[in-house]
Amino acid sequence: MALKPAIINVMEGAARKAARNLVRDFGEVEQLQVSRKGPSDFVSAADLRAEDTLLRELRKGRPDFSMLMEESGSAQGVDNQNRWIVDPLDGTTNFLHGVPHFAISIAHEENGTVVAGLVYQPLTDEMFWAVRGSGAFLNHRRLRVSAREHMQDALLATGLPYRGKPKHPSYMATLNAILPMVAGVRRLGAAALDLAWVAAGRYDAFWEFDLERWDVAAGLLLVREAGGSASDMAGRDNAWSGAEVLATNTALHGNLRRIVGKSLHNTENATE
Repeated sequence: MALKPAIINVMEGAARKAARNLVRDFGEVEQLQVSRKGPSDFVSAADLRAEDTLLRELRKGRPDFSMLMEESGSAQGVDNQNRWIVDPLDGTTNFLHGVPHFAISIAHEENGTVVAGLVYQPLTDEMFWAVRGSGAFLNHRRLRVSAREHMQDALLATGLPYRGKPKHPSYMATLNAILPMVAGVRRLGAAALDLAWVAAGRYDAFWEFDLERWDVAAGLLLVREAGGSASDMAGRDNAWSGAEVLATNTALHGNLRRIVGKSLHNTENATE
């Protein structure tokens, strides 16, 4: 059984407290689906309540840390070398529509490097966590990325741009290039969980554009600590910004990077 370090215990305690309200609010959202007004305002409130709980609990555990939170933005702490990076509700659109696929994501960044991360799915009670150099775990079980080596056997995950998001041509180009070569592609709408599932071997790879640091900080650490590869589309160590994310098992990374890179190159040439 894996013993959780103190920093993970702080994250877990905060995530479980925030999760109790999210689970309760999710039950309310399911009921609101039948109303004319819909649950949009209610979900916004649920998101903010979860963030307030996480902020309060994380500050109890590490009162001097700085913060980067999806809703509240940055907050400078006494300790500017250590920072929490928090997404209180990854998969907000799923939550909004009563789809039971969402998560809380928390990462600890030290001197610009993510050193610990946690992704928690409240409805299934799955706690994915990792510490830099010490491996990745699901609850108390060690995680390893999948061992699949052939594209035709691979199940991939991605995200697609929604209203107001750029890069529609880029997304479609990569999707059209990859779809004929793999066993399947899923778009479930929660990037932190997608990355956690790559770490767990449920997906063989994940790619997406235009994410934010709080979407990917914990999940990318999970993938790497589970033995996987993570980069931008050119293979550089720039995935942590969220602008371009390609996370895979090690065997598929090079091939997928070439496919994605070629499709992006062709798209750029076609638009010139």
